[in-house]
Amino acid sequence: MKLSIHTYGDPILRAKATPVARVTDELRALAKDMIAAMRSESGVGLAAEQIGRREAVIVVELPPDYDTEQEGGPRLHPDIEMPWALFNPEIVRRSVETESLSEGCLSFPEITTPVARSTEITLRYLDLNGQPHERVLRKFLARVVQHECDHLNGVLLVDHMSSIKKISLRGQLKRLKQDTEEALGLA
Repeated sequence: MKLSIHTYGDPILRAKATPVARVTDELRALAKDMIAAMRSESGVGLAAEQIGRREAVIVVELPPDYDTEQEGGPRLHPDIEMPWALFNPEIVRRSVETESLSEGCLSFPEITTPVARSTEITLRYLDLNGQPHERVLRKFLARVVQHECDHLNGVLLVDHMSSIKKISLRGQLKRLKQDTEEALGLA
């Protein structure tokens, strides 16, 4: 099923995700559809709220060269098969060390902003078979998962923007929100 990405101004993006009781065939199909939607928009991560759903589900797919410490180096997470679907992801530890990089978001087309994120996190989640895991993620994969977990908590890219950045993007943000609200019949 073709899913569309919900954009800034859609109230679903502010909704807190509902944990899944168990991983079902329906949820596995949802994850598969989310992966297709993410790929069609050339994204590296997607949360269920971004396609109008409330389940605590995220999908991630990094190109191998995005999962290295340095260009041409070995993968940091070679045991994680991409694309990766996670149910009920929960960050249980964040490193004190952070790194600020420019981030974009499929729900904020053509908008980026610097975001400081922990360089390492410990994550608990259920896999496609409903099995629990806890693992340490580093660098860009940790960043992407933190971004998607923000979505599950109703936290958006705009919430990480400095006041100056919000002012500089005020026109773009206002247009995006108005277009979204009009398309939803909320304006």
